[in-house]
Amino acid sequence: MANNNIAFALGLAQKAGKTASGDLSVRGALKSGKGKLLVLATDAAPNSKKDMLYLAEQAHIPVVEALTRDELGYAIGKARRTAVVITDSNFANMIKKK
Repeated sequence: MANNNIAFALGLAQKAGKTASGDLSVRGALKSGKGKLLVLATDAAPNSKKDMLYLAEQAHIPVVEALTRDELGYAIGKARRTAVVITDSNFANMIKKK
């Protein structure tokens, strides 16, 4: 049930233009400080997970591990994704609560 709520919130954030997905966009959002929350796929490859966690730690951005790569991509209307960065604090808080 919680995963459905997270997927719904991700879809809303995507429609509002408050997400960054794809390797370059995610890295850019984390490095620039625009990210408010990193949503990481539960089945992400170990090296990808390690890199994303390191970048989020350096930027002091909280991380939530939820959904598989397929579910994460489907939630935002794109192909499978390893990570999605939320760039709005309201959407970030909504996802953290779920």
